[in-house]
Amino acid sequence: MAGAMFLMATSAIGPGFLTQTSVFTVQMGAAFAFAILLSILVDIAIQLNVWRVLCVSGLRANELGNTVLPGLGWFLVFIGGVVFNIGNIAGSGLGLNAMLGIDARIGGVVSAAIAIFIFLSKKAGIALDRIVAALGAIMILLMLYVAIVSQPPVGEALKNAVMPEQIDFFVITTLIGGTVGGYITFAGAHRLIDSGLSGPEHVKDITTTSVMGIIITGVMRVLLFLAVLGVAATGVALSEDNTAADAFFHAAGDFGLRAFGVVLFAAGLSSVIGASYTSITFVTTQRVAPRIRNFLTVGFVIGCTILFVILNSAPQKLLIFAGAFNGIILPIAFALVMWVAFRRRDLLGGVKHPVWLLVAGSLALILEIYIGIKAFSGIVNMWA
Repeated sequence: MAGAMFLMATSAIGPGFLTQTSVFTVQMGAAFAFAILLSILVDIAIQLNVWRVLCVSGLRANELGNTVLPGLGWFLVFIGGVVFNIGNIAGSGLGLNAMLGIDARIGGVVSAAIAIFIFLSKKAGIALDRIVAALGAIMILLMLYVAIVSQPPVGEALKNAVMPEQIDFFVITTLIGGTVGGYITFAGAHRLIDSGLSGPEHVKDITTTSVMGIIITGVMRVLLFLAVLGVAATGVALSEDNTAADAFFHAAGDFGLRAFGVVLFAAGLSSVIGASYTSITFVTTQRVAPRIRNFLTVGFVIGCTILFVILNSAPQKLLIFAGAFNGIILPIAFALVMWVAFRRRDLLGGVKHPVWLLVAGSLALILEIYIGIKAFSGIVNMWA
């Protein structure tokens, strides 16, 4: 349960998560609190439904999707995983740049090499669970320190959480896409299924683990938001190339910059691990031997690294695009899950999906479709 929870959380708390939160905090100020609150509520509704359907059925999302529409389960989320993983590699490179001053692209290649080493180890499964948990704890502790020393206007943030001065649908979609979009919401569920924790008898454990994963990501986003808001409120002009790193530097000096490097590198590495593991589970079945799956995962990391080097795009821009892109994919993947919950009880072992979860999930899906359409123009403008 802990491994699944932290795999999901650290996959979400990636470089895109840090970059998006920092950039949007500078753009929107305290009004960003509303987007965070709304995204957390939608995230919980989505993840509760996804994890319950998958883990009760005992089927991975690709296996479930292919029973409804062959090919759907493999294509959509796998493509989203590729986009996200290129961003993760870029972000880990930015982390090493802030921590050690090395070129961000070289740092990305180094981070990918570390992930490959983990997947090639003989006890990759155990290493995966322990490493993502340790990296998650390091990120939260460092973020808490910087959030305190930056002295943010907490009262103003609380007010805007319920009475926002500004609402931006592109921002909300990007946050949701960066937390439960694409492969992320399936990461922990697939980990539970692979560990044998599935079936109707484990519903309570499945529910608890899924909610705790979202709570961890929510706490992290709030801490980062407060840390950057405290700096932005002083009127300091933050760098457009690496906004979060500059905010940490102004909040805690050289130590803050190095701390951010550690956070971003940890976020990037854990997300490369999570994205690679989950993406490969989408194109393999549970009958594939773990050793073979690990070799396929290594190939996936190498492929994404090559694409990262070839694209040669600005890392920060790439990270925001990844979140928005996966936010648009999410309604399609989530609609599949809700269809199974509504119409395919046979895939759930005859277990009836709770009405309150159906209602919450349906409302979240409608909201996701609406803001996803609104956000599409934002993506077009970003790359225009």
